[in-house]
Amino acid sequence: MSATSRLIVGIAGVPASGKSTLSQMLADRANALLCGTPDQDAVVLIGLDGWHLTRAQLDQFPDAKLAHDRRGAHWTFDGQSYVEFVRELRVPLNILTSAAGGREAVIYAPSFSHELKDPTPGAVSIQPKHRIVIIEGLYTFLDIEPWAEAAQSLDERWWVEIGENEAKARLVKRHVISGVAKDLQEAEWRATENDAPSTSSSLFSESSSTALFAADGRFIKENMLQPTRIIYSVNDPVLKSPNLS
Repeated sequence: MSATSRLIVGIAGVPASGKSTLSQMLADRANALLCGTPDQDAVVLIGLDGWHLTRAQLDQFPDAKLAHDRRGAHWTFDGQSYVEFVRELRVPLNILTSAAGGREAVIYAPSFSHELKDPTPGAVSIQPKHRIVIIEGLYTFLDIEPWAEAAQSLDERWWVEIGENEAKARLVKRHVISGVAKDLQEAEWRATENDAPSTSSSLFSESSSTALFAADGRFIKENMLQPTRIIYSVNDPVLKSPNLS
């Protein structure tokens, strides 16, 4: 990494693989090592969920119901906007500063509001001090258009590997704890029927706060750039399938 560039790390994995937890732990640990104090940071974490299309945009699809039912599939994201964001991250800091008239050049990324169920533009600021950018999400290194350019621009591509059965068990518990499902039976139905559509073209479905399921993770694996590192998700008692009646 040069004196004027950033290191960009993409972390991907199927839903419930633990990619979000890993990404946050990595960002916190790196900041602690590099900066030493809570109010200083050199690492910023960006979630791909900020590039979801809004519900109003999904209403404009030819089949609006399908678009809403499949919210979370790669075609329900603003992939081109995400590519442009990564493209801007790749611009050397001295050029960004020059273009900003000598002022600190800040790049903004959207976030996702689960309360609003829509993205919030410009919610995260990437400042010149942020020399390491971690981006986590399902499609961070998907090798299809328009995502491919962003995937190729990453310095590191980390894949969080997990078996489908374990991913489902974690997701079932998440549904019960979050209140998405009233009991284990309904949670299992959501994980196998609602969250795992039978056609790979639609990838995953996501209804409201319902998490995406990993059954079609094969699609991502078959259409992603080769990871630079594979991290195996370890069983965690907090995430294991619940013993519910």
